[in-house]
Amino acid sequence: MDLVPALHEPLRQPLKSVLGPATAKVMAEHLGLLTVGDLLHHYPRRYEERGQLTHLADLPMDEHVTVVAQVADARLHTFASARAPRGKGQRLEVTITDGSGRLQLVFFGNGVHKPHKELLPGTRAMFAGKVSVFNRRLQLAHPAYELLRGDPEESVETWAGALIPIYPATAKLESWKIGKALQTVLPTAQEAVDPLPESLRRGRGLVPLPEALLKIHRPHTKADIEDARARLKWDEAFVLQVALARRRHADAQLPAVPRKPSPDGLLTAFDARLPFTLTEGQQRVSREIFEELATEHPMHRLLQGEVGSGKTMVALRAMLAVVDAGGQAAMLAPTEVLAQQHHRSIVEMMGELAEGGMLGGSEQGTKVVLLTGSMGAAARRQALLDLTTGEAGIVIGTHALIEDKVQFHDLGLVVVDEQHRFGVEQRDALRGKGKQPPHLLVMTATPIPRTVAMTVFGDLETSVLDQLPVGRSPIASHVVPAADKPHFLSRAWERVREEAGNGHQAYVVCPRIGDEEDEPKKAGKKKSPEAAASPEDAAEKRPPLAVLDVAEQLSKGPLKGLRVEVLHGRMHPDDKDAVMRRFAAGDTDVLVATTVIEVGVNVPNATVMVIMDADRFGVSQLHQLRGRVGRGSAPGLCLLVSEMPEASPARQRLNAVASTLDGFELSRIDLEQRREGDVLGQAQSGARTSLRMLAVIEDEEIIAEAREEAAAVVAKDPELTRLPALRTALDALLDEEREQYLEKG
Repeated sequence: MDLVPALHEPLRQPLKSVLGPATAKVMAEHLGLLTVGDLLHHYPRRYEERGQLTHLADLPMDEHVTVVAQVADARLHTFASARAPRGKGQRLEVTITDGSGRLQLVFFGNGVHKPHKELLPGTRAMFAGKVSVFNRRLQLAHPAYELLRGDPEESVETWAGALIPIYPATAKLESWKIGKALQTVLPTAQEAVDPLPESLRRGRGLVPLPEALLKIHRPHTKADIEDARARLKWDEAFVLQVALARRRHADAQLPAVPRKPSPDGLLTAFDARLPFTLTEGQQRVSREIFEELATEHPMHRLLQGEVGSGKTMVALRAMLAVVDAGGQAAMLAPTEVLAQQHHRSIVEMMGELAEGGMLGGSEQGTKVVLLTGSMGAAARRQALLDLTTGEAGIVIGTHALIEDKVQFHDLGLVVVDEQHRFGVEQRDALRGKGKQPPHLLVMTATPIPRTVAMTVFGDLETSVLDQLPVGRSPIASHVVPAADKPHFLSRAWERVREEAGNGHQAYVVCPRIGDEEDEPKKAGKKKSPEAAASPEDAAEKRPPLAVLDVAEQLSKGPLKGLRVEVLHGRMHPDDKDAVMRRFAAGDTDVLVATTVIEVGVNVPNATVMVIMDADRFGVSQLHQLRGRVGRGSAPGLCLLVSEMPEASPARQRLNAVASTLDGFELSRIDLEQRREGDVLGQAQSGARTSLRMLAVIEDEEIIAEAREEAAAVVAKDPELTRLPALRTALDALLDEEREQYLEKG
């Protein structure tokens, strides 16, 4: 949070740079640090204690590390090589120790002269480099180093204090160079304006911001570090929660038409038709939604539910309640396949109630129309007319709903399915089509840990459906190690044949389509797997398996005789729909598809899914895909095929997916592995994240408390007129792009 002009000062300027131009350039390009404030908020990753050295015994392989150790031994060897055939080649081998272990450093050629003079036995220094193995021993080749002389000539400023901060660094800029740059700008920390209200800061015993910045970069004790971290985490959590609380407050001021269903209208008629009772969860969430629909301010609610927990049923009942009250409801789906699927299942569930105004339709009914980009002109014209006149109470569509031509008679509710697939602008455009702001229900089948929901979706109230409806079957998941145990893969195809023999159907999912034009060029450059350095490299360097290739191989090989079809995103929408209809009707045994089937496709007779190159998919995506099977009374089976070696992180990820069906648990694993990106921006990564100190999973308590404090502050003073410093911090956090993101959220 770059709070004042001194902190806004660029690190790199044409006439007067705060740092050397080369250092400032590397900081900007590799670490995303542009201003003095950015650099002050580049916090140490950990600290070395001057007296107690890093354990060399615990060094991680292939990682860029910084260690503090003492030179035990240094030897200069000469050798003959192609470059120095007369035995003039030089190699300096230095052994360092920290009491827990030893590590070898090697320097070659002209690079030996300086370390040969400086790294004498007994010398202590910081060393940075990448850990590798040579002759079964750990080594650092050509490490950068900084001597720790501790003598009077050594700058007291640089090495004052007992703790040495180790910063997130790059190969081009070592930790101690970042530390030196920070010493240059640290005096400006005194000018940092404190965004926390004084009463909150004192009430929670937090140190002032300038003190926190000094303590994080130049701590004298471990208690200093704890004080600083506690304070800086609160800054991030609180400023972000104030932004979200102001957004909720602004929404609560908007007018909306209250929508109360009539006691014996469409909703009552629909409920009477249902052949089953709703789960307790569905009833509870429906009550929450109906209460908000009946108010004079727009509902903004996030509905989270596991795959198959019955979210569509809850959303449909909300739409029927709005139609009952004289309004219209629009459901926005991310793909045409999904829009058509929703339209089909909703019309099926409603029966004659979906035929309002038609012969044989119910008097209480309404029209349910579909609107997608690929519809014929006549069908499209009729759908648009039905929306304008109000004849159609419910419309289901893709982003085609957002076009200017689409006019509603009285839009009362917008339901967005799978929110993470929509730009905020698209939701905003659809909401702009109501005479007054419509109510908004956002649905997601990707379970989101509570604290992430509080940050990413902090402007929405949250409902969770965590029960599966009666009749849903458990799904067994297994990892199939295709490279280690090829016979496991053969057995997987036998299982598919067995399921088909029992009258069931199967999905085979691949990461790629396989009709890319540039494939021959890529294939030409491809090395053979044997040439790759390791099985892991081989699995990663091979192009991902493709739908068209796999479908052909299966049809001619292990699944010969079964009815195999393909489905992918580049097919014509009519062809996609025809394939899905045949599969739903049971006319196809095996559907080989890309992730177009990930969301919302519902074929209860499909019992087995084989995911090829499963390591190429994310944890949440695998969980979503798996939810397509086991939707009927027969148990589901999901087989995760991978060529990655057993010890690899990719396999551990797959084992996690196979071991639990709890989506919330998996979403935590997913988040821990990916780390939080910029939770405000749409970018899920990038060096300039707004969360530098706060960990969304670990700091659950701080986030929950900051949310309460922020709500109280905003309720008293929505414009923050009495808190100018907080206003400044907010402006710094919400640069233009993020401000728009929140505005449209």
